[in-house]
Amino acid sequence: MTPSGIIPEALLARCRRSAGGRAWLEAVPGLLAARLAAWNLTLDLPPGGAAHAGMWAIVVPVRRGGERLALKLSRPFPETASEAPALRLWDGRGAVRLLEDDPASSALLLERLDAGRRLQDAPFPEAARVWGALVRELSIAPDERPGWGRFERIDAVAERWSDELPERWERLGRPFPRWLLEAGLDVAATRGAVGRRGGRDVLVHTDLHGMNVLAAPGAVAHDGGPSFRAIDPQASVGEAEFAVAPMLWNRLPELAGPDAPAALLERCALLAREGRLDAEAARAWAVLREVENALWYAERPRHEGELARSLWVASSLCSRPLPGLPAVEDLERLD
Repeated sequence: MTPSGIIPEALLARCRRSAGGRAWLEAVPGLLAARLAAWNLTLDLPPGGAAHAGMWAIVVPVRRGGERLALKLSRPFPETASEAPALRLWDGRGAVRLLEDDPASSALLLERLDAGRRLQDAPFPEAARVWGALVRELSIAPDERPGWGRFERIDAVAERWSDELPERWERLGRPFPRWLLEAGLDVAATRGAVGRRGGRDVLVHTDLHGMNVLAAPGAVAHDGGPSFRAIDPQASVGEAEFAVAPMLWNRLPELAGPDAPAALLERCALLAREGRLDAEAARAWAVLREVENALWYAERPRHEGELARSLWVASSLCSRPLPGLPAVEDLERLD
């Protein structure tokens, strides 16, 4: 544990691998104390308890008066800059409610959700139904409120990838067949800023998978089940279909069997249907995102498992599964 006594070991280990991570760990006790004082909060941890941890953040249960809240402290990254503006625009509709934020310390004060009830753990047809309803609620169009200028445009990202992906693929020694690279580039060309035709610009949670959707304690959905909220948005503006991909790559072992590639395509179509999205656009964006992910993993040592997973997803969505990859149940898991 750090001097704050609350950071889980997995996050400690990740942060200790770099100077920036170690510096953030040393700053956490001071950041925590400052936010507790500034926002009139008290810790709500059991004796010896640790905070919940994300990939690069801790979420500490706190109270203000009788209200049960959550204080999130994130290690500063460019991706975190869009979180507070997006949560303010959603204003508790489909996403966790934001009460306070402090950009200088990347601290957020949030409503407290039930970390033990994730959409990840629901059977997939039920998860797809809840996910689709959330996507429809989160897909708000730009309006006159402040904050919209903080978000990257998805079609501009695709345009940039059109230029970058071929160079990265060559520099890395062509780590997968050219046809798969070209499949991604075709998507970038047709859905990028230059080639795009149609589509509606909305606010998009680009990391909307089952582990980033939690139940709201005490809240009940219209069908009598628990009400869910999205957390940890990496928000952009563009086509809502861009949001489908993370729900495909996060539950792959469930597809075990010879028909796994076809089952993945069926899941993509189901998610699009539940979200009232264009199924082909959803599939295409997922191919491009996984081609880019594959190159990202290929650029970094010790990511062979993640590289194989991205290649399996991208090629299966093209109905041309690459030979030589692990079986779907043996791919690197995301937990």
